[in-house]
Amino acid sequence: MEFSALLKSAIYVISSSLLYPSMLVLLAAFIALVIGCGSFLAEWAERSRLKPPHPDDWPAILKGRKTLNHFLGLTLDRLEVILKRPEASWAEVDNLWLGTRRVFRKRLDYLRILVRLGPSMGLIGTLIPMSTGLASLSQGDMSRLSADLVIAFTTTVVGLAVGVTAHVLYTVRSRWLEGDLEVLGLVMESRAARVLEDKP
Repeated sequence: MEFSALLKSAIYVISSSLLYPSMLVLLAAFIALVIGCGSFLAEWAERSRLKPPHPDDWPAILKGRKTLNHFLGLTLDRLEVILKRPEASWAEVDNLWLGTRRVFRKRLDYLRILVRLGPSMGLIGTLIPMSTGLASLSQGDMSRLSADLVIAFTTTVVGLAVGVTAHVLYTVRSRWLEGDLEVLGLVMESRAARVLEDKP
């Protein structure tokens, strides 16, 4: 019986101690989401000025930067540096392609984390105050109950807002990413083939 009471007390202490860390994590997630929204709007503004690639544009795309955004342009700059070297090879081009694809996908990792982190921290921030609020209700402390319910509901709202918004941003940006990688793969392959096949 003593062991059971000790176990319950330990679990209660651990659970109660997680409230403020979960709220801090939720606040950090919200700040990260606000920064991500700013980055998303900046990228959307850049893309809105660029027209989708048209078949007639491919010669210009393969020669320069037409209809390409900032990140693709930087990658093609690195490709040109590689191709200007006398010892340039397909292995270096493939390595650049794989590294670029890995970097592009890493740009979405924080959104994928926020999709799960927001609702999870919101749920933790909901259940802990609810448990203490129910204990206060049994003692007739209505002011403590109302304060705990405010914390419970606000953490739920913030957590769901973070998760839903992050999911929307992730869906749109992943679609942009796939389109960028398709264009970049075609441009890199065409440009590298024209240069490397002419080398002895």
